Amino acid sequence: MRKHLVRLLSGLTLLGVIAVAGSCDLAQGPTAVVADSTVAPNALLGGLLQPLGLLQCSPLPADTETKTVGPSGGYLQVGPHLLSIPPGALDAPVTITGTIVPGNVNAVRFTPEGLEFNRWHSAYLTMSYANCNLLGRLLPKRVAYVDSDFDILYYLLSIDLLRFKLVTGKVDHFSQYAVAW
Repeated sequence: MRKHLVRLLSGLTLLGVIAVAGSCDLAQGPTAVVADSTVAPNALLGGLLQPLGLLQCSPLPADTETKTVGPSGGYLQVGPHLLSIPPGALDAPVTITGTIVPGNVNAVRFTPEGLEFNRWHSAYLTMSYANCNLLGRLLPKRVAYVDSDFDILYYLLSIDLLRFKLVTGKVDHFSQYAVAW
């Protein structure tokens, strides 16, 4: 069962990567700096959407996974969430630990904190929100970079797969992430 879930999440992550990559403006050239992760969603929609915060969810069972990932890439599944690390993202093997953060939000913390991926080789975090209360809202979900108090520091470039109740975000460094509106 877990093997099938990993295959499904890997396939959906790939679709998310393709969609995110397809939305990039290559006309700026490969040296352009795009601060996509710090753009507020309401700036893109003319102020129609105000930040809504983190989704309220039923607590997930405790889970911690540790795996060594090297230059050839790999993945790490933590509960219903999947971190995909592409080949070339790391220069040397790194032992990575992912932990479900307990509480009423879907959050996961990765260590070693501050680990950065090589430029042009971002990792992708696919987070489930199947256990969250959506209250009939169809607003797109995003992956948020949060601090230890669950304050949103910024939103990651994300794609919401509403039908599967999964959201995939582009991760450039390690810390703590949660599912947000």
